[in-house]
Amino acid sequence: MTATAEATVAAGGDSPAESLAPAPAVRVEDLRKRFRRQPVLRGVDLDVHPGELMVVIGRSGAGKSVLLRHLLALVRPDSGRVLIDGQDLTRLRGRALDAVRARFGVVFQGGALFDSLTVWHNVSFPLREKSRLPAEQIQARVQAALDQVGLGDMGHKFPAEVSGGMRKRVAIARALVTEPRIVFLDEPTTGLDPILVNTIHHLVVELQRKFNFTAVMVSHELPEIFRIAHRVAVLHDGRIQAVGTPEEIENSTDPVVRQFIHGEIETDAT
Repeated sequence: MTATAEATVAAGGDSPAESLAPAPAVRVEDLRKRFRRQPVLRGVDLDVHPGELMVVIGRSGAGKSVLLRHLLALVRPDSGRVLIDGQDLTRLRGRALDAVRARFGVVFQGGALFDSLTVWHNVSFPLREKSRLPAEQIQARVQAALDQVGLGDMGHKFPAEVSGGMRKRVAIARALVTEPRIVFLDEPTTGLDPILVNTIHHLVVELQRKFNFTAVMVSHELPEIFRIAHRVAVLHDGRIQAVGTPEEIENSTDPVVRQFIHGEIETDAT
């Protein structure tokens, strides 16, 4: 250690390793939100590292979807901050907010495809609406995105003409066609059978590794998500109850976490 580094540590500053650690891609600080008299988020704190696949789990009504809407700046918090690459979304408006959102890809629950548009036009929609790319580049990007999800020859079909699993893959292709830095996935496997759940999870992992985007997924799929997540955050009663690797969460001694993960029944001491 150099004299300068020794002085920094002695003075209580960050060590060289800590100072060189990458800043979180997503940081949530003391996020609070209530709807009328009902508190939903009660002080959420969470860091998502660059290139990480973070899965947020919790009981129905725990606030998972509300948290995700805050990460997308679709809802304004009562207090607290959401930082994307160090920029506070809660303070941004207009074009400044749009510029940050341009880094996002979103897979909505249920896919949210346009029934009146073909698969190709669904995937091309964000490029046609928000970019100035020439038609040839849009064509190439859309075809590449469809190829990546195994639907290269399905562009001419309408959503009603393909299976539920294929619609999920179309939604993933649309989320990735803009080459986002951060991808948000809201219950991407809802309504699928176990085989298709594993197929979609495998696809997400494969694409995340290939493109190294940061991903935040809200899911209820236990125990399957433990096979794909880098880290798991347990949201309970409007707060992050625990966060750690899948192994750490599965082996947690926290009674709230154990009850949710393992289905343990609470018993009163007698």
